[in-house]
Amino acid sequence: MTTTGPHQQAKPEAAPSDSEASPPTDGSASETGSATPSAQALGRIATEQFGIDAWREGQFEALVAAVEGRDVLAVMPTGHGKSLIYQIPGAALPGVTVVVSPLIALQRDQAEAINERLGDGRAVALNSAVGARAVREAWAALDDGGSHFVFLAPEQLAREETIERLAALDIRLFVVDEAHCISSWGHDFRPDYLFLGDVAQRLGAPPVIALTATASPHTRSEIVERLRLRDPLELVQSFDRPNVELRVIRHAGDLDKRQAVLDEVTELRGPGLLYVATRRVAEEYADELSQRGLRAEAYHAGRRAADRTAVHERFLDNQLDVVVATTAFGMGIDKPDVRFVVHADIPDSLDSYYQEIGRAGRDGGSAIGILHYRSEDLGLQRFFAGRSFKQEDVEAVFRAVRDRGPLRAAALRRETELGPRALSRALNLLEHSGGVLGASRGYRAAPVMSSERAVELAQAEDESRQRIDESRVEMARGYAETGACRRHWLLNYFGEEADAWCGNCDNCLQEGSAEKAEEREAATPDEWSLQTPVRHREWGPGLVMSVEPDRITVLFESVGYKELALAVIDENEDLLVREDRPE
Repeated sequence: MTTTGPHQQAKPEAAPSDSEASPPTDGSASETGSATPSAQALGRIATEQFGIDAWREGQFEALVAAVEGRDVLAVMPTGHGKSLIYQIPGAALPGVTVVVSPLIALQRDQAEAINERLGDGRAVALNSAVGARAVREAWAALDDGGSHFVFLAPEQLAREETIERLAALDIRLFVVDEAHCISSWGHDFRPDYLFLGDVAQRLGAPPVIALTATASPHTRSEIVERLRLRDPLELVQSFDRPNVELRVIRHAGDLDKRQAVLDEVTELRGPGLLYVATRRVAEEYADELSQRGLRAEAYHAGRRAADRTAVHERFLDNQLDVVVATTAFGMGIDKPDVRFVVHADIPDSLDSYYQEIGRAGRDGGSAIGILHYRSEDLGLQRFFAGRSFKQEDVEAVFRAVRDRGPLRAAALRRETELGPRALSRALNLLEHSGGVLGASRGYRAAPVMSSERAVELAQAEDESRQRIDESRVEMARGYAETGACRRHWLLNYFGEEADAWCGNCDNCLQEGSAEKAEEREAATPDEWSLQTPVRHREWGPGLVMSVEPDRITVLFESVGYKELALAVIDENEDLLVREDRPE
């Protein structure tokens, strides 16, 4: 197993076979039923109740750490068994495990899986799809100790009455699934995720387990910070999906691109996903594909919840050939035989793109991820990256906490009358820039902080984030336009070493590409390496994310991703200097 720190990643390793791995059996800790179940007891529960007789890399290490009271951040690919990291400890520990999961369908599937293994009623879900009677029964089962797992959406935890009822229980673990949603850098950002760090504190600060399949270094650091993880065990597995062919098709005109997308999706063997930028375009593509004889449906946040659920279930049951979706579709989807993921528009970041193409080929079979690219499409993403700062929202939040704080999120909503997204954005800027302080009793203004100064600091923080967002758009452009191995580009973005030639992307499949990659690798300087901490004269600290023969890419905390020419670095001795890796 490989343990990684905040600026490291696990080296790719094959998952162990059934005969290769087993839990430690030193019996050094006490048995099940005590405050800290032993490794031997955890292994027995895994075998007898979950049917597990082998461990994938990092699984057992993570669940032991959680049982021993340590926070955990696990970045593991879908199918790696992330849910076992909380299910086995939750079965071994007394009390209740709270699981925050963003999708109702995903909550239902996870609760049903636990009940199938541990017995009916051991897991309950509290969400908008559960009727009033079922909700009362779920709370009663939690109160009397019959249920040990409760699944909630982050929106449920924005309600004061829900937190108060949970706080009265014996909460032993607090689990955040799809934890990348806590980061504005991550995919499928959900504003209510921003308050989960405060919720965990109010529930007695139990060990927090954060789980996600994809997270860049910046996203991982945001997860740690915003969930207030304390010296977490960080386990980051390889991001590589070698069975998914990567391809980019460039277009000059929008109509040409549209026709090419329709022709391609019609010919590809499904089931598959077509991602588009807007709801209207999703409906248009679904209609045109249906006219061509495909079983196609549109999926986006503008459709009724019942319709979205029906599309999801029909896709899982192989009743649809293709789902045409905005980014609203796919998170938590458990369909291993998706054969293609096509993007009609370039996403806002490689975080989003890799999360989406990662839904193809989960069964290990051949699959393809295709991006249809037009450079003009970047204009829309640059527009979103340059969103305007709303001074009036920031002022309203700061004055509320200054005059009437400490205030919790629910009270702040009432005081400011701001919507969830506007409130979370303003509060997040204020907290990260130091104008507002968060604690278990609520948010309060920083000492000796004027309204003018708080707004000034928040605006500077917003401008920094805009620069970072713009740099992510540029990294997506670089992926689309690179003439080198696309897999190498993607994996370096996530901080993972990769060969210069993968043999399964459009660039590597060209004749002579392997020889060109060898020449490129031979010309790459040895003095710079991935994940080297550096400091720029103007931009401050950063990490080396990619090394090319003539340049390096650095992820800076203040401005995001920047490409630096090696010749310029050599000419300016103090422009970029290495820093010692923190202990």
